[in-house]
Amino acid sequence: MPNERLRDALLRNGLTPEQVANGIGVDPKTVERWITKGRTPYAKHRHAIAALVREAENYLWPDAVAPERATEIGGSEVIKVYPHRNSIPRELWSRLIDNAAEEVEVLVYVGMFLTEDRNLIKAFREKAQAGARIRLLFGDPASREVVRRSTEEGIGKNAIAAKIGQTLAFFRPLDGEPGIDIRCHGTTLYNSLYRFDDEMIVNPHIYGFQAAHAPALHLRRLSAGDLFDSYSESFETVWKAAKPPKW
Repeated sequence: MPNERLRDALLRNGLTPEQVANGIGVDPKTVERWITKGRTPYAKHRHAIAALVREAENYLWPDAVAPERATEIGGSEVIKVYPHRNSIPRELWSRLIDNAAEEVEVLVYVGMFLTEDRNLIKAFREKAQAGARIRLLFGDPASREVVRRSTEEGIGKNAIAAKIGQTLAFFRPLDGEPGIDIRCHGTTLYNSLYRFDDEMIVNPHIYGFQAAHAPALHLRRLSAGDLFDSYSESFETVWKAAKPPKW
């Protein structure tokens, strides 16, 4: 079977089999066989190609890494676990935001703590102008999921919807900016996600707790890992069903 994922990844990055072959030191016909016949490259070549196309190895070659090894690698993607999201040092958030150059993705209901950084609008605008893709997903204030979450946190059924309105007002100046997209979703939010290139903060939600008081994981993507990309795929699923805000 042809490896359509590999073919698509090369096309998206403007790479020909000849360019890949020259870059990693193999014959172009070998690269063709990896694509057309679905042959699996040696590990060193998988690493090199995954880096070239910025995809995970287990996405390009799902069966190449044994489950036991994939589990070990997934554990290595966890840099640190914080008992509460609000215990993450401000310096870490600043570094993640400052260093992001290609991808910034946020999936939350509110994320109001982000509005405490008055320079964030300027920073996001400058990153987008430099070529970064910024996608921001907030809760739909009118959705039943937001009302339910607000009730479950014990803060009244309309509290989170009101907070979303405030947060959207903060980010509204970015609406329509090239490279920046803002949407609202009505899904059940199991985790808040904050991606900055190949690093991510995952904030799992706990019933009855506000997000700031729930744990957080700091992840760094590894080529052969699966944990980071699982959360990234979750973001994509929500993004596809989300709609522009009703300003």
